Amino acid sequence: MTRNSDNVIEIRDIEKSFPGVKALKGVSFDVKRGSVHCIVGENGAGKSTFIKILTGAQPASKGEIRLNGDPFAPHHVSDAIARGISCLYQELNIVEDLSVEQNLSLGQEKHSFLFPKKADNLDKARSILADFDDTIQLSDRVGNLSVAQKQIVEITRALVTDCSVLVMDEPTAALSLGETSKIMRVIERLRDNGMTIIYISHKLSEIFEIGDTVSVLRDGEMVGTQSLEGMTQPDLVRLMLGKVVAEHYIPSTGPRTETVMEVRDASTHKLKNISFDLKKGEILGFFGLLGAGKTEVAEILFGHAHSGDIRKDNQIVSMKSERDALRAGFALVPEERREEGIFGLLSVMKNIPLMNLKTVMRNGLVSGKAERDLADKYIDALQIAASNRNHPVALLSGGNQQKVVIAKCLNRNSDIILMDEPTRGVDIGAKQEIHNIIRDLANEGKSVIVFSSELQEITGLCDRIVLMYDGAIRETLTNGDSINTDYILDVVAGKEA
Repeated sequence: MTRNSDNVIEIRDIEKSFPGVKALKGVSFDVKRGSVHCIVGENGAGKSTFIKILTGAQPASKGEIRLNGDPFAPHHVSDAIARGISCLYQELNIVEDLSVEQNLSLGQEKHSFLFPKKADNLDKARSILADFDDTIQLSDRVGNLSVAQKQIVEITRALVTDCSVLVMDEPTAALSLGETSKIMRVIERLRDNGMTIIYISHKLSEIFEIGDTVSVLRDGEMVGTQSLEGMTQPDLVRLMLGKVVAEHYIPSTGPRTETVMEVRDASTHKLKNISFDLKKGEILGFFGLLGAGKTEVAEILFGHAHSGDIRKDNQIVSMKSERDALRAGFALVPEERREEGIFGLLSVMKNIPLMNLKTVMRNGLVSGKAERDLADKYIDALQIAASNRNHPVALLSGGNQQKVVIAKCLNRNSDIILMDEPTRGVDIGAKQEIHNIIRDLANEGKSVIVFSSELQEITGLCDRIVLMYDGAIRETLTNGDSINTDYILDVVAGKEA
């Protein structure tokens, strides 16, 4: 391999095989020194497998990697760290009950006569933290920090170990718009200081905001590596999927004239006199910045305590528990699908009936045939990509896990479906499929409420959009050609007209 001094990493013909599966197929590309190199692709494209090979979590089956011109084949994560490559994962690798200082030295503690010594690099850590966020103190308990501040602590930990290449895997998946903006600025400063960033994200807006170069993986193969300068989002989507994805608003086909639910003056310690209605066959969107109250609206519609009235089909319904909400015809696709939406160790077949076991009961016992038929019905209807109905849900991609949660709600036969961040952490292909499922539900006469922090999702999907700020509804807009995203952002930021 001929060395190019502009390249910090050179990858040639990397392959990775598992029993019955070839996850990577001859992947080759270069990463320029001091750049933000983005890697994109659908779930299952091979991104995570490649990152595991680069960071020493897994060995390659075949191929070669060079780091600064020298052969690089790490056998362990510590090997990669020793050579200057660190990884910031989507799931934060921190201990919330420890201080910032303790987290920064975690796993690298030094001892004197069996007692832990102060880390040698605390001054460096303090300087880095002050540069990024001077409100973070070494003595702070990490559990008291915001998610973005926790990300900064992880970045600081990488920098104090003399990291020169930082891999960031979905770093903003759980962040608000404001926190995401803070992390974007941190990345820009790292790049300006000569750091090389390898950035993986499903959020294409972030790719275009901070990326210099993008590599596209599809089905384990490298589709291509291109400069982002001059590239458009449809161009990138076409490379990822091999087709064009329409993101514009598509109205549901129903008349949306019949009111199925009314909320009047609902209040909690966070919400202030929330009032709105929901039409049959409508997709209603709630949008606001972190802390605006949209999650709390989802909670009161699913049994959390509140004052005020909720009427369904012109009758006041009691909402004191989740059981009450289910009985009233509500179902919830929760934001945290892994913790609240699925039983990961159970199969697709065992998960789907859990919200309505009556559908698989025969003479007081669970019918295996009914379970199989129900699973096959929803696997086919929602195009759940599983090897078979017995596939453990934890081993599915994020998008397919979300489809299993949606299948559970549909099997409940609820006529009002609440979806909290329905496409968080899924790739653009799965996102389109989930959006189409939501549109189909509305066209069949179901009413759907979407709570999302993605403005593009809200404007591309919802018939009406409820804008929230500081626990209150500021405005409700009807979607259409005249929708103004700049105006929406001003409203949810609390700016006066």
